[in-house]
Amino acid sequence: MTLDDLWFLATEAEQHAEQAYHRLTDAYTQFLEFDRTYEVSRYRFRTLAQRVSETGAPYGAHTAVYRPSGELLLVWHEGVDMWVLPGGGVHEGESYRETAERELYEEAGVEADYEGLAIATRTSIRCGDYSTWGVLPVFQARAETTTPTVDDPDGEITDAKWFDELPANTRDREQLVAWQEDRFISRG
Repeated sequence: MTLDDLWFLATEAEQHAEQAYHRLTDAYTQFLEFDRTYEVSRYRFRTLAQRVSETGAPYGAHTAVYRPSGELLLVWHEGVDMWVLPGGGVHEGESYRETAERELYEEAGVEADYEGLAIATRTSIRCGDYSTWGVLPVFQARAETTTPTVDDPDGEITDAKWFDELPANTRDREQLVAWQEDRFISRG
């Protein structure tokens, strides 16, 4: 493999991811950890590696918002044609939690009491001989208001609903089910 700018970007991104991951996991306790791997195009790899280099997170920060009765809030993402957790990209100067809070308000209009980190996923990104990784933080929060209103400035989110049982077309469904079981069954 020849060393080129993409290799250097991937290496720089890994260093930023490592720092971000340790800051995050040192700051919180009692969260689930997962590993995911995505094979992407060269163009997408460059975009994600750049995000990781800037923020440590390829896909931003998200929130698992629940009602005390256990329902989980999901939003419909037109771009991926799936139900997803509210969340998105980190703006300059924002912490992951600030990002998660801002995105929750934009995508669902729900106010919530943040309780900590629910899930930290180590997200590996690969393209041919290139690889890097970043962290995907998911915070947990108890809903204070429960009527969702979508006001997504990006226009990607078109609906928000509460679910007792997660739909089959929920992104990262297995991880969310594991978190629900951990949160509502083992901790009570």
